[in-house]
Amino acid sequence: MQFAIDAFGSDNAPSPEVEGAILAIKEELCEKVFLVGRKEILLKELAKYFYDKNRIEVIHASEIISMKDAPASVVKQKKDSSLVKAIQLHKEGKADGVVSAGNTGAVMAASLFGYGRVKNILRPAIATTFPTQRKPEVILDIGANVDCSPDNLMQFAKLGSLYSRFFFNNENPKVALLNIGEESSKGNELVKSAYQKLEKYKDINFVGNIEGKDLLKGIVDVVVCDGFVGNVMLKTVEGAAFSIFSIMKEQIQKDWIAKLGALLSFPVYAYLKRKLDHTEYGGALLVGLNGISVVSHGRSNAKAIKNAVKFAVKIASSDFVEHTKEYYKGLV
Repeated sequence: MQFAIDAFGSDNAPSPEVEGAILAIKEELCEKVFLVGRKEILLKELAKYFYDKNRIEVIHASEIISMKDAPASVVKQKKDSSLVKAIQLHKEGKADGVVSAGNTGAVMAASLFGYGRVKNILRPAIATTFPTQRKPEVILDIGANVDCSPDNLMQFAKLGSLYSRFFFNNENPKVALLNIGEESSKGNELVKSAYQKLEKYKDINFVGNIEGKDLLKGIVDVVVCDGFVGNVMLKTVEGAAFSIFSIMKEQIQKDWIAKLGALLSFPVYAYLKRKLDHTEYGGALLVGLNGISVVSHGRSNAKAIKNAVKFAVKIASSDFVEHTKEYYKGLV
C-alpha cells in the first residue's frame, strides 16, 4: 500500500512528517510514502536520514494551508497546497489514503471536495478512537458538525457502528448517545429526538444514553454526539489528563519520600501515560466520505505521524469505506 502525507500540516512541519514517513517504511507499515510539500525543503530534511529512497517520493506543492485559513475557501484558493495535492493523489488512485496534521476544517473541506460523500450520507463526521479502562471506544462527531439534526446523529451512530465492526472486529457494537442523564426524557430537543429515532433503528445495537462520567469506563463501543459537544468533551479530557500529570510531577518534586514513591510506582505511571498519549493513536478518521483521510494532532511528533500511517493502513485493509458505501447504496 502507498500513502500520501501532507508534509506541511503540523505545528513543527516538515520535520515530524519526514521522520514519521521514514519510520513508517522502516517498520514496514506500507510499501511507499508520498511526501507532499515544498520540494527543496523536504529534500534537505530527508538528507539527514538514511532510508530506502525508492520508497519515499517527494511531490512538490508550492502552497501551505495554515490554521488561519478559512476551510471553505482553501480548496479553490490554494489548489497547489500540500493538503490539496495529497488528497488529489488519493483521488487519482495513486495513494491508498492521506494523513495530515493540519487545519482540521481544511482537511474536511478538501476531502469532501476531493472524494465526495458516500451516497445517501447527509454529513460526514470526524471519528476518534478513545482510550478507556477496558477497550478502545469510537466517538463521533468530534468537531465537523456543530449544528446537527436527529437524522445526522442517527447516521453517525450507524457510521460508528460500521467503523467499530470492521476496524475492531466487534460483531454487534454497543452504541450510546452522549447525554446529561441516562433517562430517555433527559437532554435537549436534539438528543431526545435522536433517542426516539435510534430506539427504533434496528440496524444498530442502541443501548441508550451514556453520561460524561462513564465515557472512560469502556462500557460501550460507540458514543454519538454533535460536533460541538464532542469537541468540547475531547479537549476537556485532554486538558484534564495533562493537568493531572503536571500536578503529579509538581508534587513528586517536593520531597525525597514522594520521589521514592514515584520511583516505585513508575511502571504504573508509564502505563497510564502511554495509554492516554495521543501519539499512540495517530489520528481521527473522517467518516462518510469516498476516501480515507486521517487527521492528526497539530502538535504531532514523528511517532504520531508514523502511527497515523499505521492507522490509515488498518482502515484501508478493513475495507471500512467500501462496507459503508455498500450499506448506504440504495437507501433513501
